[in-house]
Amino acid sequence: MVRRIDVTGTGGVRLAAWEFGDPPKSDPAVLVPRQAGPPGPAGPPGRAEPPGGVERTPGVLLLHGLMGRASHWASTARWLSGRHRAVALDQRGHGQSEKPPQAAFTREAYVDDAEAALEQLGLSPAVLIGHAMGALTAWQLAARRPDLVRGVIICDMRASALGSASQREWADWFKAWPTPFATLADVRKWFGEDDPWVERPNPARGEFYAEVMHEGPDGWRPVFDPEQMLQTRATWVYDAHWEELAQVRCPALVVRGLDGELGRAEAQEMVRVLPRGQYAEVADAGHLVHYDQPEAWRAAIEPFLDGVFSET
Repeated sequence: MVRRIDVTGTGGVRLAAWEFGDPPKSDPAVLVPRQAGPPGPAGPPGRAEPPGGVERTPGVLLLHGLMGRASHWASTARWLSGRHRAVALDQRGHGQSEKPPQAAFTREAYVDDAEAALEQLGLSPAVLIGHAMGALTAWQLAARRPDLVRGVIICDMRASALGSASQREWADWFKAWPTPFATLADVRKWFGEDDPWVERPNPARGEFYAEVMHEGPDGWRPVFDPEQMLQTRATWVYDAHWEELAQVRCPALVVRGLDGELGRAEAQEMVRVLPRGQYAEVADAGHLVHYDQPEAWRAAIEPFLDGVFSET
């Protein structure tokens, strides 16, 4: 079962969080929504029950990458919900969270939102699992608020600066999208086969992007504003983020797909810089590690999770 819970982010931006699995009945601190609803059409917001003093189910907060949405974590979250309280967050400007034109799309705003989510959802101390930009948010929050985070999984995110050329490439890429797409099949084909950034056919990539489209009068367009995505990216793409890595005191696992954007040398250097860093890689996976190879991804992170939760 999937439940939507509203979270208030920094600046009052309303964020949609999605809880996978039934909340433990013995834990009155768990947020219980008024009505369930999947990460599809928006449902009524949830509400919080007063916190209690009972032991909490171990919490996991899942943070998607740029242009992603909480539903991209569905397979992982359902698997986690067997033993943990798994919640995936639609970050500002993404999914069913608000996308106000005047809102801040800064690095600090995303970290503040994740901090607010942990506190309002009653998840802390939690394990943070982040993909790409969501991984950066996870390790920056762990560095800032070690009291809220017991472990971090960093999925295919670089710590080095990507630079202005990378930002220009992304701006040009957005302009190349043949929007609106006539059908979802066209979305899947373009992102899975025809996109110049695709080296070989990748059906999982096509499905990934189909999940972030919605239908309008003229066809299918992204649920996000590409300009907001570029604003978001501009606040971290020019800087390196090694300093925050060194400040993460909890256990941290760096995961890369063998064909992903994070190279082995940089990933291993990240593990070295992390005070309690570990390393894992997934074969036959690209940047969308958890989406490309869900079973291998789960096998890669399960020993780490078992170790983190056994410490408390």
